[in-house]
Amino acid sequence: MEPIRPPKRLPDHSREALPDFVQRQFDAASPQNDHRQLYGILQRGIRSAVLAAGTQLPPSRVLAQVLQIARNTVVHVYEQLALEGYVQAGVGRGTFVAAVGPRLADRSTAPRPALPPDRSALLSRRGSQLVREAGAAPLQWGAFTPGVPEVRMFPTAIWSRLQARAARRQTPAQLTYATGPGDAGLRQAVSDYLQGTRGVVCSPEQVVITSGTQQSLHLVAQLLTDPGDKVWLEDPGYWGARSVFRAHGLQLEPVALDDEGMAPSPAQLRQPPRVMFLSPSHQYPLGAVMGHGRRQQLLDYAAVHGVWVVEDDYDSEFRYGTRPLPALQGLDTQGRVVYLGTFSKTLYPALRIAYLVLPPDLVNGFAQALNELFREGQTVQQAVLAQFLSEGHYATHIRRMRAVYSARHDALIHAIGQEFGSQLPILGGDAGLHLVLGLPPQVDDAAVAQAALRAGISTRPLSLYHLRQPAATKGLMLGYGAVPEGEIGPSFARLAQVVRGFL
Repeated sequence: MEPIRPPKRLPDHSREALPDFVQRQFDAASPQNDHRQLYGILQRGIRSAVLAAGTQLPPSRVLAQVLQIARNTVVHVYEQLALEGYVQAGVGRGTFVAAVGPRLADRSTAPRPALPPDRSALLSRRGSQLVREAGAAPLQWGAFTPGVPEVRMFPTAIWSRLQARAARRQTPAQLTYATGPGDAGLRQAVSDYLQGTRGVVCSPEQVVITSGTQQSLHLVAQLLTDPGDKVWLEDPGYWGARSVFRAHGLQLEPVALDDEGMAPSPAQLRQPPRVMFLSPSHQYPLGAVMGHGRRQQLLDYAAVHGVWVVEDDYDSEFRYGTRPLPALQGLDTQGRVVYLGTFSKTLYPALRIAYLVLPPDLVNGFAQALNELFREGQTVQQAVLAQFLSEGHYATHIRRMRAVYSARHDALIHAIGQEFGSQLPILGGDAGLHLVLGLPPQVDDAAVAQAALRAGISTRPLSLYHLRQPAATKGLMLGYGAVPEGEIGPSFARLAQVVRGFL
C-alpha cells in the first residue's frame, strides 16, 4: 500500500499558472485515483466558469511536479479534456480553456421548480403504479425463494464444451445484430421437443426465440392489443404478466379460479376480452390443472369471439407421480393460441432464452417487431442451446432434475407435517418448483413474509398475486427447487417459528 501523501502547497512561482481552484481541491490522500480526481477538478472548474475561457493551464510537467503525480496522468487528463471540447491544445502553444458556449440558465439565480417530497412522484402515473405494485422479489436465491431452479446441478462441463465448439465455428452473422425469429437450429430443436413431450402442434417456422417470458409478453401486448383493450387474468395469477399488460395500458380483469383454474363468470362471458392469459397445465401460483372439457370450452369461446389465448407453460416438465399434461395449444384448431415457454426454470434463469409458438399468420409480424424493438443478440448462445437439445443433454438434465425436485418436494411436505400436522393446508403440491402454505384469513401474510426475511427465510405472500385484494386468500409461496434436501427441514423449522407468532 502506498504511503499517505499530505497535500502539497504550491510554490509561489506557479500560483498564477495553476488556479487556486485546483490547488485547494487536489488531495493526494484521496482514495480516488489521481486521473479521475484531477479530471473532475478541471472539468468542474471549466463548467462552472471558475476557469474562464482562455485561461492557460500549466505545462503537464509543472503540474505533475507540483501535485507529485505522474506526468502521463496529467497528459492523459489534458487529452481527455481536449477530446471532450473543454480545452484546446497545440504543440508549442500550450493548453487553454475553450469557450464551451453560453449556459442556458444561471443555476445560482434561476428559480428552481419545487420537487415533491417523495422522489418517486417524479415518475409518470403509469411508472408510479408499476413501481408501487411491482411483484419482483429482492432476493432470487435461498430457502424458500419461489420459482428458482437448482442451478448448481447444471451440467456446466457439457455446456462449456458446446460453447467452445460454437466459438470455433461462429460466423460474422452470429456476432452482429440478430435478424429474424431466432437461430434456425434452436427453432428446429424446440419444435421437435415440444411435439414429442408437450403435445404442441407446430413446425419450426412457428417458433420465435425471445429473451425471456417478459419479453414474449411485451410482444404479445404490443402486437395483439391496443391501449384500453381488456385482458382476462387468473386471480391469483402471475404478477409479471399483470405488470406488462398494465404498462401497456390494458384493462385488467381478474377471473376467479376453481379446481380447474380460470373460471369466467356468466357476466364476464357476455363481454369478451381481447386476450385471456392462463396457465392451464399448472396454474400459477395455486397449481390447479385444467381438464379437457374446460380447455375446449375456452378455445371454442375464443374462436367465436376473436379472443387471443396466451398459454403460459412455465414449468410443466416437473410433475411428480404423473406424466406432464399436454399443452392447450395442441387442441387449438382455429389459430387462437399463443404458446409461451422458457428455459429459465429447466436450465438457469440468467440464460434469458425463451420462445413463442405462434399461429403461422403471426410469425412474420412478431419477428419484425422483435428486431425493431429489441435488436436481439445471443445468437451464439442460441446455437449452443440448440446443440444441447439436439444431442439429448436437455432431456437427460430434465430427467435428473425431476428426481431431485421430487425428493425436495416430499421433504418439504414432510417438514410441514412435522411442524403443523394438518393445521395449515398445502396447495398445488404435486408439480413445479413451489407449493403454497395456506394461512388463516385473518393473518397478514405480507407481514409474515417480512418477518421471515428478517429470520433469513425468503418467501412470498400469496395475497401479492391477487388483483382483487379484498378477496385475496392468505398464504406463503414456498420454493423448494434451490434448497438442498438436507436443508429443507431446518429451514422450514425457522419459518414455522415465525408463522406461529402470527397464528
